[in-house]
Amino acid sequence: MQTEDVIEIFRKAGAYLEGHFILTSGRRSPVFLQKARVFMYPQYTETLCKALAVKLRDAVDGPIDYIVGPAVGGLIPSYETSRHLGAPSIYVERENGVFRLRRFEIPRGARVVIVEDIVTTGLSIRETIECLKELGAEVLAAACVVDRSAGKVDVGVPLVSLAEYEVPSYAPDELPPELAAIAPIKPGSRSL
Repeated sequence: MQTEDVIEIFRKAGAYLEGHFILTSGRRSPVFLQKARVFMYPQYTETLCKALAVKLRDAVDGPIDYIVGPAVGGLIPSYETSRHLGAPSIYVERENGVFRLRRFEIPRGARVVIVEDIVTTGLSIRETIECLKELGAEVLAAACVVDRSAGKVDVGVPLVSLAEYEVPSYAPDELPPELAAIAPIKPGSRSL
């Protein structure tokens, strides 16, 4: 599956939005990939996550004990990817603003892969890695459906992406006139 195929699925699902968006980082963008609209369709979710599972199988040596998704955005793609890899799916969630593995236990030395929906800065993955390493897990890699940095982000482990798709973003005080003329909206889930 190529980047164009992934973006076409986003378009078919009505998930490729154009306008003026406030990203989680605070930067502004004329494009927002609303993955929730893709993940509401099982056939699109299965297609994307099955392809991501194939890429992960090729990228990771040896068994994977757990697939871990950062809540909220990583829940669906981590579960669906784990289904194709035959590994249990668990997730971290925020507790007082910090990711914790609240509902699950993993043994020290567990071999884990983090699966996220869309990566821009990689912050959620880095926070998930920190949580898992504190528990003694071995984080083999991270994966995402779309890498908005187009391969530029460093999450601290190998990052496997189904699509690399760089979308322009701007500091709030450096907006081009056509973007400044549109009222911004903030569709992300960081504060959840």
